Amino acid sequence: MSTEFKASVALRLKWAGAIALLISMIAAAGWSILTLPTQIVDGMLEADIRKQSEMWKRRVLLHMEDAEATFQTGFMDEHDQEFLELMPEASDVYRFKLFHADGTVFWSTRASDIGSKNTKPYFASTVANGELYYKHEEKPASEIDDLVLHSAQLDTSKPHHVAEVYTPVMRNSSFLGAIEFYTDITEIRDIFIMRVRLLLGALCAIALTAMVAVSVVLYRTNRRQINSLRTRSDNERDLLNEQLRLAREVRLLGELNEWLQSSRSLDELFDMVAKFMTHILPNAEGSVYVYSNSRDVLDGCASWNGGTHKEHIHPDGCWGLRRGRTYEYGATEVDFVCEHAEPHDGRPYFCFPILAHGETVGLMHLRAQHGSEESFALNKKLAQMCAEQISMAIANVRMRDQLHDQSVRDPLTGLFNRRHMTDRLRKLISRSQATGAPVSLIAVDVDHFKKFNDNHGHDAGDMVLRAVGSVLEQSCDGDEIACRMGGEEFTLILPDSSPTEVMTRAEKLRKSVEDIAVRYGEKTLPRITISLGVAHYPTHGTMPQDLMRAADDALYDAKAKGRNQVCVATLPHEAAETTAQTPPSLAAE
Repeated sequence: MSTEFKASVALRLKWAGAIALLISMIAAAGWSILTLPTQIVDGMLEADIRKQSEMWKRRVLLHMEDAEATFQTGFMDEHDQEFLELMPEASDVYRFKLFHADGTVFWSTRASDIGSKNTKPYFASTVANGELYYKHEEKPASEIDDLVLHSAQLDTSKPHHVAEVYTPVMRNSSFLGAIEFYTDITEIRDIFIMRVRLLLGALCAIALTAMVAVSVVLYRTNRRQINSLRTRSDNERDLLNEQLRLAREVRLLGELNEWLQSSRSLDELFDMVAKFMTHILPNAEGSVYVYSNSRDVLDGCASWNGGTHKEHIHPDGCWGLRRGRTYEYGATEVDFVCEHAEPHDGRPYFCFPILAHGETVGLMHLRAQHGSEESFALNKKLAQMCAEQISMAIANVRMRDQLHDQSVRDPLTGLFNRRHMTDRLRKLISRSQATGAPVSLIAVDVDHFKKFNDNHGHDAGDMVLRAVGSVLEQSCDGDEIACRMGGEEFTLILPDSSPTEVMTRAEKLRKSVEDIAVRYGEKTLPRITISLGVAHYPTHGTMPQDLMRAADDALYDAKAKGRNQVCVATLPHEAAETTAQTPPSLAAE
């Protein structure tokens, strides 16, 4: 048998083995493409929906007037009802239920669910222990609320995939109830499965192509082709690493946006920015500045990766702010250093103006870390996207703060309104019940206020109210708040003060108001005086309305005794004796 024949047989056997291996790989790839995507996508969707359910639950609880009481009693006001009914229109949830701790439904988007009870074992063993419970089921299209069943393009015979998730509502480790959310994941599931299959198919095709290429190289090997293969492998590895880097950056940007949108204050927002930027741009030192209320300077808010920020900087000290666009130091032959970047050691840096609704609200400053100067410029686009995310988040927080401030402030005096005062008093009383900290209330009324309006006009009366409100607001410190109840009536809440200290404060307030002079036009208005009524918790009442009534009664006593003085509320039995002996003789003004 000739050597050539033996070589030919050996070559054919090798090709047959390679073909058999190739066929087995194609079969394995086909099986993976058909089965793995469903498992992968279902796992990803479950993780995502579990995460979203916490946000859905937070949205429901935050918009409730008193979530704890609602889950205990099942009662909710019209505002809560209206929000719950509108929630499916503003989220991916098409149906949800609210459960008491015993599993009874006390509210649902479907009225027929109310009163039913969940007796399944998982409710008591999992949900009641504070853990989420997730179910993925196929349901007929008719079971999906608000689904257009008569569309010509909708196959109603095809079942829909519905994710159900039970989220427990806890308060101080105590199980109050649960919320069950239903969301239709059919469309996104089909899309993701198709994409994963395409991705796996592409990866398998690449792998099979590489296999064929490697087989060919093995049969026609030489040193130059092996080196070429190594070079190609390195390029593919670099490309894969670049793709992984981009995927990681996109994921981090998405997470940054999600966290920033859920921040409750600018301080919390900047803490999030500092933590995320250490991961998104690890080779850059950074800092963030935001315009102060006066807009004369920018206040330093956060820094990361070894960067530092000054307490205040002037807008004219930054070339990015002065020019109204991103400034890159080190990109041109001639550069000028910003004042806020001093002392400067020559490293390149970026200055990104932060814009919100077309208005510049701040500045993000990034500087290359030592040893990363060459790669720093490649991060400009990513850094610009981060600045845009921060811009939108700052705008949202400021708009939310502005709307909240408008809802709790009196437009004339700027003091808190009656609603906020009642909420704050209720919380302080709850705290006092738990800790024993004192709480006191001072009711304030401007004496003879009607005369100011009658004799000098309502504009003069408004000036009097603003002047009194300013004195009250300036007297508050810490958790103390001043409120305008309406008309010429004001209230101060003083926590953590003894009765003696409260009386001293009330008398000081009376004298401060008496000492103010209000000019209206070219004349000075008559002297302003106030009457004050003081009540203490729990001596004069254990409920907010009782405490407010006691303070008002003390205020009327002060007016009855001649006004411009402070009176303390009497105890219930003393008030009864006083009422029996002395008929009321006051017409409040």
